[in-house]
Parts: sequence; structure tokens; C-alpha cells
Amino acid sequence: MKLLRETKNLKCSEFDIARLLKSKRAMTEYLNQVIADGDDAELAAALGHIARVKGMVEVAQSSGLSREALYKALKPNTKPRFDTVSKVIQALGMRITVHA
Repeated sequence: MKLLRETKNLKCSEFDIARLLKSKRAMTEYLNQVIADGDDAELAAALGHIARVKGMVEVAQSSGLSREALYKALKPNTKPRFDTVSKVIQALGMRITVHA
């Protein structure tokens, strides 16, 4: 019971995956895993996390999208169009490949 009371006073910060995405390799592995899982909404969120690390303004400019459109397309639980996903991936310095 004492342990339960002590844990109520603990403060935890919200988990932010972006803090773990420090390298191009980490970003690539994260994105590949999300794609392998096949969840469109999670793909949008993952691209949003990576874009935040790279800088939303820079990604927006490189992709040809407005910053507002980028935020809207990459928020969690959205299903962006393929052309948007493709533009963002290119702006992030990545490319889409298919393997059999």
C-alpha cells in the first residue's frame, strides 16, 4: 500500500517518439516498420513525427505543400493521399521502394 501511495506522486512526461529519431537510420527503420504494419493513419503520424524532427517549415517548402496543409495531412488518424505521402517522403530525403 505504501508503494501505491508513493507512485501517485510521480510525474511522467508524455512519450515523444521524435526524441528517439536522431539519425536517418532510426527514421528509416521507424517508417519501414509502420509501413509493414499497414496502418494508413499510423503512417501519417509517423511521417509527422519525422517531419517535426527535420523541421516542418523545411519539409513544407521542400514538398511544395503549405505548412498548414502539411500539419493537417500528417496529424494522427488521417489518411493522406499517396501524392502527399510521396512528396513528404521525398522532402525528407527518403524514397519509396518495393521488394518482392
